[in-house]
Parts: sequence; structure tokens; C-alpha cells
Amino acid sequence: MKRFRVTSLISLSVLFLGWGETVISDVKPCSSKGTRNVGAVEEPLKAEEKNKSADISKQKEQCLVPCDVQAKILRGEKQYMCRNLQSSLVEYARSTKKLVRNMMDDQQSSLDYLSNQVNELMNRVLLLNAEVLRKHLDPLPYKAVQSHGLDCTDIKDTIGSVSKTPSGLYIIHPEGSNYAFEVLCDMDFQGGGWTVLQKRTDGIITFQRTWSEYLDGFGDLSGEFWIGLRKIFYIVNQKATTFSLYVDLESENDKHAYASYDAFWIEDEACSFKIHLGRYSGNAGDAFRGYRKEDNQNSMPFSTFDVDNDGCRPMCIIKEQPVKSCSNFSDNTGWWFNQCGLANLNGIHRYTEPAFYTVFLIRQDNIKVRSLPVKLVIPYLYKK
Repeated sequence: MKRFRVTSLISLSVLFLGWGETVISDVKPCSSKGTRNVGAVEEPLKAEEKNKSADISKQKEQCLVPCDVQAKILRGEKQYMCRNLQSSLVEYARSTKKLVRNMMDDQQSSLDYLSNQVNELMNRVLLLNAEVLRKHLDPLPYKAVQSHGLDCTDIKDTIGSVSKTPSGLYIIHPEGSNYAFEVLCDMDFQGGGWTVLQKRTDGIITFQRTWSEYLDGFGDLSGEFWIGLRKIFYIVNQKATTFSLYVDLESENDKHAYASYDAFWIEDEACSFKIHLGRYSGNAGDAFRGYRKEDNQNSMPFSTFDVDNDGCRPMCIIKEQPVKSCSNFSDNTGWWFNQCGLANLNGIHRYTEPAFYTVFLIRQDNIKVRSLPVKLVIPYLYKK
């Protein structure tokens, strides 16, 4: 029995194995989701390796063929980049330099403006100091005295008979004038009674004026001034009176000279205030008449740069230069010019010191003139 069981089991095992092989051979392949297809994986790996080797071979071919060309291209690109960078740096340097230069110009302009302002203020301070110093040293009281008269001589004769007449500002009303006006009277110089026609002390007041300004007068009676042609005409053309002109000049080195003319008078506005001078006396020389006939300024009308009466028709030759206007030739000042003449007490002062002094006075039948380089000009009018 046991043998039979063993033989049976062996037969069954053989049969089972045989049936198993048949079953296994009949089973269909698994899907790709459930099992790994080894052949399918190996094929992409081989394809990828082939692609990599192809790329490497292509790169080798690219490198082997154009390496020198690529090097040239790289060098060209580097040079182009360097040139662009250099151009950018140069342009930046130029713009920066221009900006700095503009800033420096602006700063310099501001400094120049401030410097000019400072210089102008300094000049004003100097002029004010000179004016203050002059006023402190000037003994003349410049407060107007409410006393009327025909002129300074008339006031002196009227008040002086009672008490000493002080120098200062007075109100006069000459014969023939339709209005009264203030004048500066010097009651101390050579006996007093002098009417000041012009005064120049420190150059603060400019005498480069128009005809209308010389006609009506300008300046400050307490400083520098020109009294005016109309006022001079009214004073010297009063009835039964004659006047003298006295001009006193002082040079920078304190030298003095004078010239005096009697019978001084001027014509009316219609005749452009022609000047008339009598006999000369003094040590300064007769500058009004000069040394030549063409220099004679006597009987000449008054001229300014805008009203020309100087006798230069069509022009004069002054120092070998053609001159059409003596006023323009004399820095636009007004005077009794004659081609152009030697005298011009309204001319420009050429001195830097503030202490120049010149006097120009007139009174009846007495003139005083100083013709050295002047420091100050004061014209006086005196009635005799």
C-alpha cells in the first residue's frame, strides 16, 4: 500500500508539473502598467546614448572646423565692447567736465557780481565819508536864512549895516525874475557879498548834463552844484548894476592861481546865453580868450552835447583829431566853447584824491579865475 501511495504521488507530481508548464505557456503577457518591459527600457537608453554621442561628435566637428574663426569673433566682440565702454567713459568725462565748468562759471559770475557790489558800496562809503568830513570842516552854515534881497551883495549891504552877515543860504529875488530862489552867499571872501554860481568839491555831482539841466541848474547848494543859466542871467542883468567874475583854482600840490574879469554879463536864452567878459587881471592867464583868435571864448554862446553852439562847422581839429562837438570832446559837459577853447570849469576832474578844491565867483565888476589843474570849482557872483 505504501508503495502504491508513493508511486501515485510521484505520478501526480509529474502530471502537475506537466500541466503547469502548459498553463504557463498559455498565459498572455502582462500589461505595461503591471510589469516592467525590459526590452522597451533598454531601447530608449540606447537611443539616448546615441544622441549624446551624436551631439558630442557634432560639437567636436564644430570645434575642429571653426575654432580660429570663433576666436576672431570673440576678439572682435571684446574690442567692440571695449570701444563702447571707452566711448561711454569719454562721453561721461566730457559731460562731467562741462557740468563742472558751468558750475565754476556760475560761481565766478556770482563772485564777480558780489565783488562789484562790494566795490560799489566801498566807493559809496568813501564818498559819504568825504562828504561828512567836508561838511564837518566847512564853516558855512547851510541853513537857509529867510531874508530876501536882490542878490548876495544887496543882502550884505542891507543886513551888514546892522550886524555881521554870516555866510550861508539866502533867498533872493533879482529884478526881472518872476520867482525867488535860494543861493549860496559867501560873506567872508574878500569883503563878502559874493553869490556862488558853481561849486565843485569832491566830484560826487556829475557835470555831464543836458541843456535843460544847465538851464535850470542841478546839484545841492550845500555841496556841489551849478546854479543855472537862467538864474545867472537874472542876477547879472539887473538895472544899474555891473558884475565881475572871479575864478580861483587850487592844484593838487596846493598851488593857487586866479584870473579876474570886470563887466561880466550874459545874454538871454534866445541868444543861448552868450558870455561877455571885460578886462583881465590875475596870474593864471587869460584862458577865456586864449592865445589864438580861434581860442577866444568871449562872446560865445553856451553849448551842451544836445545843443551845439561851439562854432565847429562842420568840425574842428583838436590835437590833430576831427571834432564835431566840443561838448562831446569834453565828456558831455556844458560850457562857452569856441572850437573848443582852453577854459572849461565844468570839465571832468581827473584826480583820485577827494580833497580837490576850485572856486568860481562873480560879483559886480570883479572876477577871479584860477586856471591850474583844479581840485574844486566854486563860481561866485558879486554885485559892485
